[in-house]
Parts: sequence; C-alpha cells; structure tokens
Amino acid sequence: MTLVYAGVCSHGPGITGRAERADPVLKAAFYDAYSGMADAIKASEAQTLLVVAAEHFANFFMDNMPAFAMGMADWYEGPIEDPDWLKIPLRRAPGNKSLSKRLIEHVMQSVDVAYAEEWKLDHGVMVPLHFLSPNNDLELIPCNINCQGPPLAPLQRAWAFGEALRAACDAVPERIALVGTGGISHWPATPDSGKINEQFDREFMRRWVHGERAALIDYTDADIYSEAGQGGFEIRTFISVAAAAHGPGEIQFLEPIPAFATSAVVASKAIN
Repeated sequence: MTLVYAGVCSHGPGITGRAERADPVLKAAFYDAYSGMADAIKASEAQTLLVVAAEHFANFFMDNMPAFAMGMADWYEGPIEDPDWLKIPLRRAPGNKSLSKRLIEHVMQSVDVAYAEEWKLDHGVMVPLHFLSPNNDLELIPCNINCQGPPLAPLQRAWAFGEALRAACDAVPERIALVGTGGISHWPATPDSGKINEQFDREFMRRWVHGERAALIDYTDADIYSEAGQGGFEIRTFISVAAAAHGPGEIQFLEPIPAFATSAVVASKAIN
C-alpha cells in the first residue's frame, strides 16, 4: 500500500488573498488545521502530493473539456492569477513525469482519463500547495475533475475515479499523499458571492466522514446548484478522496468564513 495519506481542504482564493478580512480567531484556527495537515503528510513520509482539484478554465475550456485529467510533467508553474492578488508568489513546483505516466496508465484500465504535459496552476492547486508544500519539498501531480463546464462528470464517476486513483497508487512503490480540494457551498462570481449554506456543508461533510457512498452520490446537479451554488459542483473532488481512502474520516476544521466566501474545511481519512 503506497497511498499513505488522504484528506480534503478548501482552496478559495480569499483564503490567502483576503486573509486580513477574516475573523482572526477563525482564520488562525483554520490555518492551524492546514498546518496540521501539512504535518500529517510529512509524518506519512509521502514523496508525492496528488492534488485532485477543479481548475477554473486555466487549462481547459469548452472547446476541450475532459471529465478527468492528470498532469504528466516534470514541473508545473503557478499561480496563473496575479500573484499580488492571490498573495502567493509565482513558483515552479516539481513534478514526476515517470510516476505520473505510470499512474495514468493504471487509471486508464478502469476510467477514461486525459493527460497534459503542460499545466498551469491556478488557485485551486496553489492555495493548498502554499500551505502543504511551501518549500517545494513534495513532488506534485495535479488532477482535474470537470466541475465547471456542463455536462459535468456524474458523481458516481467521481467515485469511480477515486477508486481508480487508489488502485493506481497501490500499484507503484512511491509513497503518495492524496488531497481533494474545492469548495462546498459557494457562489463565485455571482451576485450571491459570499453566501454560504452551512446546513448543506455540514450534512455533506457528515456523509463524507462516514464514507456513505450511496448518500454522497445521491445529490443531483439541480440539488447542488439550488442548495450550494455552482461552486458546490466541486464536491466531486471530495467524493473521489472518500472513494480512494475507504476508511472513516475526521474533521479538523469546518466553519463558514464569509471573507473566504465558503465554509473553510480541513479533514482527513483513514486509509483502509
């Protein structure tokens, strides 16, 4: 078994870009939880950070929108956004093309997955990377689940992608940490930006903690859009981690932070 860590976290750009606007007590607790995730990954002796995110038209658009994609390069550069706006410096993160290729080949046995040898990192990866590998000491493999361009990958396929990632990780000798990142309820770039549905978020994370597959994939896109906004489609990344880990979860932090325009979350899964 070489999947050595599994967890999920928020990636909203406000987490770094608008940090000064957040309640300082909540922000400190959230940042502490992120630091705890970084410590747990370090303790796992992971060599590679496999980040499953929803990228925001940085690399894929409606002329070519894969349901699932993985990076296959020796390095990745980001953020694609203005570093002064995101408050994360531009950097080149190390990749591992050989490992990516082996993982992709294994995932392809059960899930159709695209790959890209060039991949620009937006806040969906850069915010977690800022906290989890600030010194570029982990190799990065970015993954994308289409959460932004309908028709979206069905939730049961997001689960299947997570199962395929787990099988691929367990087929290679390298030690891999898997992190799913996104938002729960949020309404980015709309008049409702900043709105948070705490009830939806807590119920979703309850299902995630207990690994309730049937309940996690029971949401319809209409339900998600109504209750959690178009940003809520990113629950697909969390679902993939639940499928990969198999074990029960634990929430290290879950609180709505309006300045970040989402419920901020850090949670981990036992690997069974």
